[in-house]
Amino acid sequence: MPFSRSGGACALACCLLTSPAALAVPATETSTTLAELSVEGGGPAGGGSLTVPSVAEQRRAVNSTVGSVAFVDADAFKNSYANTLRDVLKDTPGVFVQERYGQELRLSIRGSGIARGFHLRGIELLQDGIPLNFADGSGDFYQVDPLSLRSAEVYKGGNALTFGATTLGGAVNFVTPTAYTAFAPNIFRVDGGSFGTIRENVQMSRIEGPVDALINATITNSDGYRSHETQRTQNFNANVGYKIAPGIETRFYAGIYLTDQKLPGTLSLSDALNNPRLANPSAITGNQSRKVQTERLANRTAFELDVGRLDVDSWVIHKNLYHPIFQVIDQDGLTYGISPHWSGTFDVAGFRNDTILGLRAFAGVNQANQFVNIAGRSGAQTVNALQSASNYEAYGENRFWFLPDVALMTGLKAFSSNRTFSNKGGLPASPAARFGNVTYEGVNPKVGLLWQPLPDIQVFGDVTRSRDVPDFSDLAQMNTLGVTFVPLQAQRAWTYEAGTRGRIDRLTWDVTLYRADIRDELINFAINPGLNIPAATFNAPRTVHQGVEAAVSVEVLRDLTGLGDTLNVAQVWTHNDFRFVNDPTFGNNRIAGIPQDVLRTIVTYTQPGGFYLAPSIDWVPQGAFADHANSLKVPGYALFNVRTGIDFANGISLFLDARNLADARYVSDISVVTNAATVAGGPVAFYPGNGRSVFGGVRASF
Repeated sequence: MPFSRSGGACALACCLLTSPAALAVPATETSTTLAELSVEGGGPAGGGSLTVPSVAEQRRAVNSTVGSVAFVDADAFKNSYANTLRDVLKDTPGVFVQERYGQELRLSIRGSGIARGFHLRGIELLQDGIPLNFADGSGDFYQVDPLSLRSAEVYKGGNALTFGATTLGGAVNFVTPTAYTAFAPNIFRVDGGSFGTIRENVQMSRIEGPVDALINATITNSDGYRSHETQRTQNFNANVGYKIAPGIETRFYAGIYLTDQKLPGTLSLSDALNNPRLANPSAITGNQSRKVQTERLANRTAFELDVGRLDVDSWVIHKNLYHPIFQVIDQDGLTYGISPHWSGTFDVAGFRNDTILGLRAFAGVNQANQFVNIAGRSGAQTVNALQSASNYEAYGENRFWFLPDVALMTGLKAFSSNRTFSNKGGLPASPAARFGNVTYEGVNPKVGLLWQPLPDIQVFGDVTRSRDVPDFSDLAQMNTLGVTFVPLQAQRAWTYEAGTRGRIDRLTWDVTLYRADIRDELINFAINPGLNIPAATFNAPRTVHQGVEAAVSVEVLRDLTGLGDTLNVAQVWTHNDFRFVNDPTFGNNRIAGIPQDVLRTIVTYTQPGGFYLAPSIDWVPQGAFADHANSLKVPGYALFNVRTGIDFANGISLFLDARNLADARYVSDISVVTNAATVAGGPVAFYPGNGRSVFGGVRASF
């Protein structure tokens, strides 16, 4: 579906939606904010509606979770060049997000998919509470447009049970605005800067009686920091809500996402640090690229009942991928599902009780073909495979307030997931390797305590069970014989966490300590990262992931000049300790791919008149290991950044976003190998980070 069609729809909607209203919102940096607990299921209030509550209600629902969570208001990144999920989540402790090139990045929470060198595993992505992942659990980042978001909700590990997710990493829910929650009825924006970058965005929304509608469209063009990194993305999101009757509302979502991204590939460590703008020669000769066309339709219908509320979600996602790398990967897939879930509050023997119950059934089929890559074109076919996945899940979570300020949380999820693979092409070792059928089943419990001595202070502790089912990138592995089905075990873990979050006067904090004891962890290593061949996956018998997730913010000065201005200092620290445990090959080595400590410091000066200045430092004291043998580690680094701008009362906003001002040379991400010492000349496994860049923009809101 060419973008010109959606662009025509956007233009038509722009002509129909005409009702200006002034709005100017001051820019702020991300900080941990708490409010009184509320229970999902309340009616519309404060700018929200039944299907999508107000931003304040969204925040309260997140913070009512017994466990480590985070809430990001889009107000924190709207005055920046927010192009990827790193720009959305970089201030969230425990979330590791590093760019590779363009919009391709590594997203890991608590070491989920720690050594995976491409895409996503171990985290469920949702948009407006409805899954974005494909039926086999794999996920992409390309269809999440930061300029289309109103907030982001991070549920780490088993705390994502509220959506039915129980993977090691948890879930991230990206909430798009409706006409009730949008910053303004009309928003027009243009920004750009380094590397030939230009981006245009338009958003319009209206409310007419029982109907509300919003459209958002973004077009981005960039040459990229490295050679052979040109990208063009075109994203269109829309939603329409209708209040059928008092207490009944339905909302339809539609999205079209087009990505055309050239791939620069990985480099040697020397080139990554000294010649970072180079592309891998094989990326150029193979004209490696990634072209994705995705269409998404979804619906949420909400019923306000005498006790609680019932939401029924349904969705369908179509994805077409043309991906010349070591071979041309040509896939066409469809994912569809339905999920009813009920939430409510009622008394049990005079005590408050909050309950969530849900079902999810979703499935999909993917035609996965591969061809010889002839300079980016398809040659002889090498793989003709059909991948089918189905999932059936039932889950529940309960918070019983046996004291006014103490709640016992219990939860449970039962699931059955099937993966079927059939390959009619290629030359696998045996006919059995052409076909695979495996079903994963299990029950994941959760138990925890929440103590809330004051409305803005919480202390919690919990134990959760997680299971990560392999996706087809794990199960259908490339080797010298072609594509072979490898029936891996599901990854299982017990995670223990304790933490506190809250606010006292000028101090805000969010601190969690956790440990996950893992069996059969799905670990990757690159067969030949220089040629961009997908990594192989194996089950590590025993591993442990543990760490600290901390964010502290202090308003150190107030009313500096008598104008009501403030100076705020925030520190984000993520400590990662991920290890093998008595592994027959790797002993107690660190699992490669993610650095041990990641720190971010932000100093923010704001004036009530709309001016702000926010310098920041991203610091990785020691780089990550490049191999599981721990024979090679990349250098640490520090990046100096500054963001400034002004919001005028008439709705016009200007911003400047400068990054890596010292032009530091560093490794942003790694395609992990088993033992770098055995690779002649060293592995070609490193993604260089972007050099100095400056972006600026103007936004009109009315």
